[in-house]
Amino acid sequence: MKTLLASMAAIGAALLLGAGPAHAQQGAALSGTVTSAEEGAMEGVLVSAKKDGSNITVTVVSDAKGQYSFPASRLSPGHYSIKTRAAGYDLEGPKDAEIAAGKATKADVKLKKTRNVAAQLSNTEWVLSLPAQEKDKRFLEGCTGCHTLQRIMRSTYSSEDFQEAIFKRMGLYSPGSTPAHPQPLLPGPRGERPRINPNAAKGAGDLLARVNLSESQTWDFPMKTLPRPKGKATQVIITEYDLARPEAQPHDVALAPDGTAWYSDFGNQYMGMLDPATGKVTDFAVPVLKPDEPKGLLEIHFDPQGNAWGSMMYQGGIAMYDRKAKKMQAFALPKEWQSNSTQESMVAPNYSSVDGYVWTNNQEDHSILRLNVKTGKFENLGIMKDAKGKQISAYGMPADHHNGLYLLEFGGTSIGHIDAKTKEVQIYPTPSPGSKPRRGRVDEEDRLWFAEYGNNAIAMFDPKTREIKEWQLPTPWELPYDVTPTNSGEAWTGSMFSDQVSRLDSKTGEITEYLLPRSTNIRRVYYDNERKALWVGSNHGASIIRLEPLS
Repeated sequence: MKTLLASMAAIGAALLLGAGPAHAQQGAALSGTVTSAEEGAMEGVLVSAKKDGSNITVTVVSDAKGQYSFPASRLSPGHYSIKTRAAGYDLEGPKDAEIAAGKATKADVKLKKTRNVAAQLSNTEWVLSLPAQEKDKRFLEGCTGCHTLQRIMRSTYSSEDFQEAIFKRMGLYSPGSTPAHPQPLLPGPRGERPRINPNAAKGAGDLLARVNLSESQTWDFPMKTLPRPKGKATQVIITEYDLARPEAQPHDVALAPDGTAWYSDFGNQYMGMLDPATGKVTDFAVPVLKPDEPKGLLEIHFDPQGNAWGSMMYQGGIAMYDRKAKKMQAFALPKEWQSNSTQESMVAPNYSSVDGYVWTNNQEDHSILRLNVKTGKFENLGIMKDAKGKQISAYGMPADHHNGLYLLEFGGTSIGHIDAKTKEVQIYPTPSPGSKPRRGRVDEEDRLWFAEYGNNAIAMFDPKTREIKEWQLPTPWELPYDVTPTNSGEAWTGSMFSDQVSRLDSKTGEITEYLLPRSTNIRRVYYDNERKALWVGSNHGASIIRLEPLS
């Protein structure tokens, strides 16, 4: 009996993981082996299938035997295009497949060595490839908010061009800009801040002119690529949903109580809703409060009633979509506050039912604000200081279960906490220097999980012990943006650099890195505990991605 039970468990596990011949034979819509002349069977190759006329792409990864398999439940009958991702290789064929109802399709995929590996590099791989000291590359952190590093490396600008024109022009655009959708800042102090420190401008210009195509038609340094996924990192299904508007910038993604995925558009006045079952996308217009200011929202969250809240950045307020009334409402800051520059980058309605307040901020003057939902009036708590007079600013602002507020000091090395009742502020320095805490959220135990952007690490603050624990990410220049915890003691993070998402098992310290099918500029990460899936927005790719680990 024990032997029988063990055998049944093993078969069930194989089916669940989607790996091995058993899965390929039972319920696979499309399967095969990935090979190349150089390596034979290849592990860690991403194979993507997209049905003609659909906005949904499904991706699986080949295992240690080179085998890949799409579950029948993920590919309906029809004609599909096939794409692959494997550093150093291009797809030779086949490039399409026909899926018939109730019939398994076999397609052995062949890859060939690429002639243009530079076109495949992620931002992380570009930085690792550049022949320069690590300290001299740090300025590149500020470039990927609007475009890839590949755009820079393919440019032909001289050092003087960078110093006298490009660096200055960069400072004129709002963060919600892309090359296809530039949004200039209004004249004033905000639009005069250089993106590159003036003291470092010459060194930065010299470096970029040395490694771009200004002096040569090709690069004279070796291209470094990250290893392909192995083991657990291949046991995954990735679903990517193209959004309705190609110009959409899904900065943040959050799941509503009904399982629909909502996003905030970083460059346009919209919140959007995706139905994962059908791929249908519905956009909801957000009122424009300041026609001359850059458009777009940054953060999105749900309150206990299931209403979606978004921070309106340069528009000077926060927005709320009432899901019962099906109505969008904007809460503008008082007019007397509008005389100064204002930028509401964050919003925290998660536990507003505790006291009736929704948190936000003015990132320009570092003040903390909160909205009384019943009265619609804002309260300005000012700049946060602890009992000793030490000041802390905040970028990320996750609320705890008591509707207290954590403050993540992206420009420094500390985190803070505001007691919702007493307004008392506590400040805690991170163990590592140069940590740059960016964004995060609390778990069921009210522990704060957050990204240490500058330290390339995931961190956790326990309010009971008042201690911070850090886990270094294995890939250099991951530069994590946000962290989301799970109910099982894991934590996930993503990056604007690596095209990867990382999964931490906090009990063992094991970190698994999952590669995404294409260049993906990730900001916020969201874990759905009920359906055990990670959600991210492709901020420059106009898509939303669901990643389901199978182990």
